[in-house]
Amino acid sequence: MIELNGKQVQMLDGEMRRREYDNRSYLLRLTRENLMRNYMTEAGLWGNAELDVSIHGGWESPTCALRGHFPGHWLSAAAMIWHATGDPEIKGRADAMVADLARCQKEHGNGWAGSIPEKYLHWIARGKEVWAPHYTVHKTLMGLVDMAKLTGSQQALEVADQWGGWFERWTDAFDREKMDDILDFETGGMLEIWAEMLALTGSDRYAKLLDKYDRPRLFEELLAGRDPLSNMHANTTVPEVIGCARAYEVTGKERYRQIVEFYWQCAVEERGAYATGGQTCGEIWSPKHGSHSRLGRKAQEHCTVYNMMRLADFLFRWTKDAKYADYIERNLYNGIMAQGYYRHRGTNGYVPGHPETGLIAYFMPMHGGDHKGWGTETTNFYCCHGTLVQANAALNRYMYYQDGKDIYVCQFFDSDAKFVIDGKEVILHQRIDRQTGSFHLSSDSSARQSIGEVTSKVLHNPQELKVYFEVECEGEVQFTLHVRKPFWAGDERGFAVHEKTWTKGEHICVTYKQGLWSEPLDGDPSRVAFLYGPIVLAGLVDAETTLHADPAAPHTCLQRANEREWGSWTCEFLTTTEDKAIKFIPLYEVGYENYAVYFRLAK
Repeated sequence: MIELNGKQVQMLDGEMRRREYDNRSYLLRLTRENLMRNYMTEAGLWGNAELDVSIHGGWESPTCALRGHFPGHWLSAAAMIWHATGDPEIKGRADAMVADLARCQKEHGNGWAGSIPEKYLHWIARGKEVWAPHYTVHKTLMGLVDMAKLTGSQQALEVADQWGGWFERWTDAFDREKMDDILDFETGGMLEIWAEMLALTGSDRYAKLLDKYDRPRLFEELLAGRDPLSNMHANTTVPEVIGCARAYEVTGKERYRQIVEFYWQCAVEERGAYATGGQTCGEIWSPKHGSHSRLGRKAQEHCTVYNMMRLADFLFRWTKDAKYADYIERNLYNGIMAQGYYRHRGTNGYVPGHPETGLIAYFMPMHGGDHKGWGTETTNFYCCHGTLVQANAALNRYMYYQDGKDIYVCQFFDSDAKFVIDGKEVILHQRIDRQTGSFHLSSDSSARQSIGEVTSKVLHNPQELKVYFEVECEGEVQFTLHVRKPFWAGDERGFAVHEKTWTKGEHICVTYKQGLWSEPLDGDPSRVAFLYGPIVLAGLVDAETTLHADPAAPHTCLQRANEREWGSWTCEFLTTTEDKAIKFIPLYEVGYENYAVYFRLAK
């Protein structure tokens, strides 16, 4: 089964398009000169960087051992954007950066093209501490591979291949035990790179590097059914297992797939998670069902959310199990959307008293009364700056999949999907009927308001998701449409199946109940989170708070407030059981306010 992406899927949802726009704008505000400075300096092509006040700071500072990790993310995001839109401006910038890397590689003269010294890798080989050189190098290789795969850049492939030669020669000096010692330092997604290069080139070099970068000290523990993850750094291992997933697809070796499946079982099925779908605190996997004791300020790292969604995508394509699409939906709303590109949604003329935008929240605080910490555009460059730009370049992914004549709809947003059945192009239009009686703020018109029955029949938020699918094709086309039954809509999971011969203009409508529900904190049922459909609601409070609520009937303590603005239903609630009402809003709409996800229940 393949995922539909690139130009095959056009996102039309207003909020998602806004995030795509903000992402592209951020990428283009970062100058090529500053992005490439560390590579040029390392290659001896730049001097006097300390005199330039615009120099990037944080993890991109020339004094940081991870310098140069972000430009690789930039290239990957740019490649995805061009693949989806054909954007010539971002493609031109990306091609120029690849040319810069080729120039640096030529200057080094031995295949190296990194932003850090080669000696960093020699240091870890002899056991000297240095901060994750493989992680840093992987990001640049990832950018080159994505440029080759998604834009067809031959120069990117050549740079990556010559660099692969450097790694082949370097690793030839090490036996299995020494390689295992080296791999105990964070390797990022190097295994995935070698799998991708094997697919792109067919060279035995990359089959050899796949074997070298296999990590038996982790993988054999998983295959034996043991737990090597508790209290271990989470995002060190997720990219390694994504590498196994890609290696399975390229080589067909079942061991790689088994590692992925055991990892998911250990990391997700047996471990539990926050109501957001995410895990980790302080970048560390919690013990199994132990997240109740880890509601700290550094919960739910954005990088882990993004990479675990990628892993879920592999597993869905292999199994067609809707639980992986459910997982992606939870983490999309309550991770990717909640931790990136915040924009204040306020009344005209209202001054909120805090910044109206936020770029990236490295972590998602989970204990009561805390707030998100937003990174800046040029002075932080955490790892999560990188996954931010990639995640928001990939918003049209994970939505539609095709397996022959079977089309799977996994996420619900206004969008168009293009695919081919029996040589005929088909366009599937997905549109959410918000039942507002108004086209204001929709893709149709900014001013039109129709007079119809909806306004008089649907007086309040209908508390349901109503989705129309319409087919556009020439003549008759036979295929089966599988529409996901969301986990939050009832006990029945899986897909609704619509098998028929379609003609142009034919449509179906699916409706799912979307209401309030509660979920207990894993390991501590005395504390609960409240959700509306897949959306976690955050209570705006300044400290840990106790509520008088029946978790089985959350509507008895939470009632809608400010139900509608202009032509849109809102998702705001107020408590009715407390002396002082507490406002609840979607976690992804929280900017700088103090909030809580979990509330202790009064006995």
